Amino acid sequence: MTTSDTPAIEVRNLTMRYGDLVIMKDLNFSIKRGEVFVIMGGSGSGKSTLLKHLIGLKAPAEGTIFFDGKEFDIEDDTHRKEVLRRMGVLYQNGALWSGLTLAENVALPLAEFTSLDERAIAEIVSLKLALVGLRGFEEFYPSAISGGMRKRAALARALALDPEVLFFDEPSSGLDPISASRLDDLIVELKASFGTTIVVVTHDLESIFRIADRALFLDINEKTMTALGNPAELRDNPPSDEVHRFLTRSSEGLT
Repeated sequence: MTTSDTPAIEVRNLTMRYGDLVIMKDLNFSIKRGEVFVIMGGSGSGKSTLLKHLIGLKAPAEGTIFFDGKEFDIEDDTHRKEVLRRMGVLYQNGALWSGLTLAENVALPLAEFTSLDERAIAEIVSLKLALVGLRGFEEFYPSAISGGMRKRAALARALALDPEVLFFDEPSSGLDPISASRLDDLIVELKASFGTTIVVVTHDLESIFRIADRALFLDINEKTMTALGNPAELRDNPPSDEVHRFLTRSSEGLT
């Protein structure tokens, strides 16, 4: 039975592998409802691979992932679609359809997963675009707006179905510092206003300290998680030299 204490997501004994190559092993952690949870680590540590497991794009080599207290069986197409309906994903490059307007992009999941009529969909689309600061840009194409605006438009699409859990893959990638900061502010506002559970994959230090309630560190040398907690506390009381180096590096280092 699901309760308010049931984690939004729980990972037990997860091993991630491509063929015979083990990326990460023995991953055990849970993501609380309504928190901003960051997956951090250096390049090649498996951050994006872990994200693919959490959203059902890749099956675990070993271990189990639970969504809302129930095992996430990605082999069961009906169950997988039910879970995906409750998720929103902002991919690293935004993944907007270039031949569609912003409004048409945001409308796609509404048309696919609901029985709403065109008028209702249009109202929701306008609301979601306004929420991310893009009111009046409904008829613009992705190529006509900046990179930061494209990320926000992609966020509006991810929010279209009012997801319980929202995933971000390197949200600040390719953005100038001001645009990245605005996106961070949006993440914090979504948590505060709607209680959305938010999972962010990033190596960006400023973003990690700005948005994370807790952060998970994937150690590429140990091939497992070696830290879990508030990033400021992990920085001040690091469990390992590798965690200390990661959290005290310059903003230009370890991409």
